[in-house]
Amino acid sequence: MENDDDRYRAPALDKGLDILELLAGVDGGLTQAEISKRLGRSPNEFYRMLDRLVRRGYVTRIDGDRYSLTLKLFGLAQLHAPVRRLASYATPLMRDLAQKSKQANQLAVFDRGAAVVIAQQEAPDYWGISIRVGSHISLFDTGSGHVLLAFRSPEEREMMISEHVRSREDVKLTPEFYARLDQIRERGYEMMASAQTAGVYNLSAPILGPDGRGIAALTVPYITLVNAPGAPDISRTISLLQETASQLSLLAGSDVPTPAEK
Repeated sequence: MENDDDRYRAPALDKGLDILELLAGVDGGLTQAEISKRLGRSPNEFYRMLDRLVRRGYVTRIDGDRYSLTLKLFGLAQLHAPVRRLASYATPLMRDLAQKSKQANQLAVFDRGAAVVIAQQEAPDYWGISIRVGSHISLFDTGSGHVLLAFRSPEEREMMISEHVRSREDVKLTPEFYARLDQIRERGYEMMASAQTAGVYNLSAPILGPDGRGIAALTVPYITLVNAPGAPDISRTISLLQETASQLSLLAGSDVPTPAEK
């Protein structure tokens, strides 16, 4: 008699999941032959499946013939409940930061090759710089992107970059760029002139998970408010930003209920 496990089998799906689970546990990728050997199957069984996984962005080819897992699954997971919880935690703190700094601010996470804005808080007065929730912004020329790269392991960083570069083939990364990421990690935040808007400085700090990895970037697009002489200067705004990011990092590593759950 056929049991339920056999009745509902989906061999093609099983193959794909076997590949993803295998690649998730190795560093440096595997060749098609190595994948088939470890899974005890013929190499021909995996050719089409690997091709589809590459085309859909779950797997990437490195060094010509090796296959490695991308961060697409990680990105999908981030856009699920954990991201909504993070945005929920962040909203009151971001509102308080906007009031104290007199500046707008936004929260971004990495997703499939870009930094994605998941929460945004307007400046309290009528003048400020804001970015729409859902906007995809560059990893390479924004404060949020720099921070998301800086506070990851070298291996994760390269995977994030490979996903981004695949859609931006004109990007040329120099040793100076990697040195800057190291400086950001050492300093604890990024401060850079906006590459998109004159007169704006991107101030960005990481939201860290329990393991110390960056899971999000909190950014203030700082502008000098000539009509508000009492507004914090850029140094004070950096301090406020870091304080808020530290509070969010504590929440990200705790089981504190979201406002909706209280």
